Amino acid sequence: MSKMIDFQRPDGKTVKGYLAEPAAGSGPGVVVIQEWWGLNDQIRGVADRLAEAGFVALVPDLYRGKSTVEAEEANHLMTNLDFGDAASQDVRGAVQHLKARCPKVAVTGFCMGGALTVLTLANVPEVDAGVVWYGLPPLEYVDATRIKVPVLAHWATQDGAFPITNVDALEEKLRGAGVAYEGHRYLAQHGFANETAVGRGRIPITQYDAAWAQMAWDRTLRFFGRELG
Repeated sequence: MSKMIDFQRPDGKTVKGYLAEPAAGSGPGVVVIQEWWGLNDQIRGVADRLAEAGFVALVPDLYRGKSTVEAEEANHLMTNLDFGDAASQDVRGAVQHLKARCPKVAVTGFCMGGALTVLTLANVPEVDAGVVWYGLPPLEYVDATRIKVPVLAHWATQDGAFPITNVDALEEKLRGAGVAYEGHRYLAQHGFANETAVGRGRIPITQYDAAWAQMAWDRTLRFFGRELG
């Protein structure tokens, strides 16, 4: 079952989100963070996929109802997003909302959402685990010593948006801080797990790859099963 809901941020403001629930009605929680396109059908599909696997998934609407298929508009929306506020308020509120009903809650995100996942892991104490998909913030904003939970990450070696050299630097920072980190690299381009990352309106550096996407999803679900119970 899926529906739009309202939930509260720590500061008391109300945010909308897409909630997908498993057939059993309960299970571990996963907060899903959108790509720069917004809360669209594709990211709803990610939440639905997690619900089918037995998780309660919640996607906070970071753009407040806006979404797009055009790269220029997506860049505008992302540029105007306050990443610190999104992580510490919108995403944390979503984590707290799920914590009220789920024993453990993880966070996962794609592209822009991957960068926000890294920030969330360092700034939201309620989160229990995280999975990052091909996205990271500027390293100066990452205090790896504050990440106290297991992290799984999926990177594309041919990523034109997030160069693999930046991933090298992030991984060095995580390992230096003693984070329980597991990273996987795929001979793929940015957005390789987004089945709509082809055709009109999409940026040239993105390309869906069904085989790598399936492998990454298999690893993700095993990780969630192990860390969330």
